[in-house]
Amino acid sequence: MTAWTRRQALKGIGATTLACPILANAQTALATTVPPSPLTLWYRKPASVWTEALAIGNGRLGAMVFGGIAKDQLQLNEDTLWSGGPYNPVNPDARAALPEVRSLIAQGKYAEAEALVNAKMMGKPVRQMSYQTLGDLWLEFPGLTDAAEYRRDLDLDRAVATTRFRVGDTLYTREVFASPVDQVLVVRLAAQGAGRVDVDVKLSSPHKGVVVKADASDLLFLRGRNGEQHGVAGALRFTCQVRALASGGTVQPGGDHLMVRGAESVVLLLAAATSFRRYDDVSGDPDAITAGQILAAADKPFAEILDSHLNAHRALFRRVSIDLGTSAAAELPTDERISNSAELNDPALAALYHQFGRYLLICSSRPGTQPANLQGIWNDSLKPSWGSKYTININTEMNYWPAEPTSLPELVEPLVSLIRDIAETGARTARDMYDARGWMAHHNTDLWRATAPIDGAKFGMWPVGGAWLCLHLWDHYDYGRDLDFLAKVYPLMKGSAEFFLDTLVEDAKSGYLMTSPSLSPENRHPHGSSLVAGPAMDQQILRDLFDNCIKAAEILGIDAEFREQAAKTRARLAPDKIGKVGQLQEWVEDWDMLAPEIHHRHVSHLYAVYPSGQIDVFDTPELAAAARKSLEIRGDEATGWGIGWRLNLWARLGDAERAHLVLRMLLRPTRTYPNMFDSHPPFQIDGNFGGTAGITEMLLRSRKNEIHLLPALPSAWPKGAISGLRARGAVRVDLSWSGGRLDQALLEARVAGRHRIRLGKHVVEIDLEPRKPVRVTRNGAALAVTPL
Repeated sequence: MTAWTRRQALKGIGATTLACPILANAQTALATTVPPSPLTLWYRKPASVWTEALAIGNGRLGAMVFGGIAKDQLQLNEDTLWSGGPYNPVNPDARAALPEVRSLIAQGKYAEAEALVNAKMMGKPVRQMSYQTLGDLWLEFPGLTDAAEYRRDLDLDRAVATTRFRVGDTLYTREVFASPVDQVLVVRLAAQGAGRVDVDVKLSSPHKGVVVKADASDLLFLRGRNGEQHGVAGALRFTCQVRALASGGTVQPGGDHLMVRGAESVVLLLAAATSFRRYDDVSGDPDAITAGQILAAADKPFAEILDSHLNAHRALFRRVSIDLGTSAAAELPTDERISNSAELNDPALAALYHQFGRYLLICSSRPGTQPANLQGIWNDSLKPSWGSKYTININTEMNYWPAEPTSLPELVEPLVSLIRDIAETGARTARDMYDARGWMAHHNTDLWRATAPIDGAKFGMWPVGGAWLCLHLWDHYDYGRDLDFLAKVYPLMKGSAEFFLDTLVEDAKSGYLMTSPSLSPENRHPHGSSLVAGPAMDQQILRDLFDNCIKAAEILGIDAEFREQAAKTRARLAPDKIGKVGQLQEWVEDWDMLAPEIHHRHVSHLYAVYPSGQIDVFDTPELAAAARKSLEIRGDEATGWGIGWRLNLWARLGDAERAHLVLRMLLRPTRTYPNMFDSHPPFQIDGNFGGTAGITEMLLRSRKNEIHLLPALPSAWPKGAISGLRARGAVRVDLSWSGGRLDQALLEARVAGRHRIRLGKHVVEIDLEPRKPVRVTRNGAALAVTPL
């Protein structure tokens, strides 16, 4: 018995699973009789491809668990392992070219403007860096064949992926989780019965020059460097360490792997890190970081590591519960539910999808980590689609749509940190490209916080990415009402506004102030280009930016002169316009019906409906009707995230049945993979987050000081409940309904405030006091409010 085994036995784990033969036999029988849980994804066979594997993560470390039998694979990620290194992509010719580009756009010479932008204003390089896989952990089990009673699952409430199967009279169980407390990936392999755990533990990586070596005891190392991309040299070192701790068996090094033989159970601890410290600092020591994490975790019993992981995860995950009803379909394996979702009556699948989105955000974005990128933290490639980076003309923002209303506000911290960083790099871009104050970002950024335009003029010459991100700063305040937070982020909001105070240009025809050059992401207008001045989305985003800056400064009691300037500029922005077929115009000119992609995946000009609230069915009914017309023209069929945005728009417009139809489209096997990842295709995580936000929006709408209960409740969910949602003004909301009608809403505020409560056409205004909950019920033609 090793010293670690003796220590663990004293601490209470050892071989306790085999202490009682009756218990062991009962657990073997449970391999195929584990009852389906509404919070579990489960399957009858191992994953054969990456999009069938199950995702775990602690915000920084991620793994895709395949659940193989004789050979298992865990594909690994660490959130700072990207290609390249610190770089400044601003084109030195951009500032000189800017006046001519604006002049060409003003003359309607869009193709010429696009050619000049491509020649003189695009970033160098014209592509950004990629988020990359770390590699794979391989577990090979010699002699393990003829498995029966197989089941693998992912318990969202525990954030643990489990594989179970029987060989003869032995039940083999494998549990995998990523601890946010101990910052290690934990794998526990156990045998209950006559069999033992024999396993070879291996590491591999597609990065060039990687070295894998086992030391003289129980440690396996993988070390390497990232590579260059698009001419930017690799600057990161990375390390992965695995320690194997066996109970009742032996661990021996095998050169480039570890060999465990005859164990009753094995705990593998995996740590990974890079030398990244900041976007401009790569001086970290990944060897020291991983060694410290492994050493600290190895000194704890498995039960303690698991308990601390469960407590940390559940402190976030259990804030919200949802029940949309159930049916016989809920008894099926998850992949069968998805593959047959078009035919099945399965309201519980929507509830599972809602909670899966929250689970993914918890696993891919925690304080101190990088924000969730295009694939969260899960990527098996060195060159993933679109670099798996931060696309800030919709995708990054959509990742965080569910955070505030579904009670995960802490998870916005990485996004706030990214905004702080690009306010620094974006100030350089504002100065060098536009000769302007403040800061800005175009439509993409990466680990190195690049803010210059990329991907060519068609996609990249859009100056409002940073301004859109500022909406999340305001929303984080508005949902939580933390004045200290507002004071800290107000300079970021103000800096973004200052850039536009310096760069908006006056339209000679109308006198309105507009962005130029710009585009309506990522759509081309009917004049051979994407480039324009003042697309609708820009004006809408800037109205929010100026409004929120003014409100923040008023709340903080500062910047009276700036507030006045912002208000005057805001008043000169071009208004939303209704076109000749009754649609909300995407551009200043009525070009919508002539555009080459009338069914484009982006619905940029509907930003004012959602995520903003400028256009509303109650306050601006004509514009809301025009937005609905635009949405009908665009069509519901789109990419995964495009369907997710449409879901939120239909819910915000109050069309419950159309919203539910679009949700069912999102849950189809063409848009949801067997492991519930969103299919763009390929995988993009924003569709998952957009779906979670959309389901929430169907049940609770929060705009300004109004809380709208069940605004888009479909007939498919006649009875249900949801608890733990948040509304603006720091209000918790619990809802229950039956027969398609509200039973009750429980509201509790963290700060005092006056709120308008709406249920259909019924409205009541109430004053909420901290920690004094009230019950809202329907009383005939009115709403009744009862203190609790």
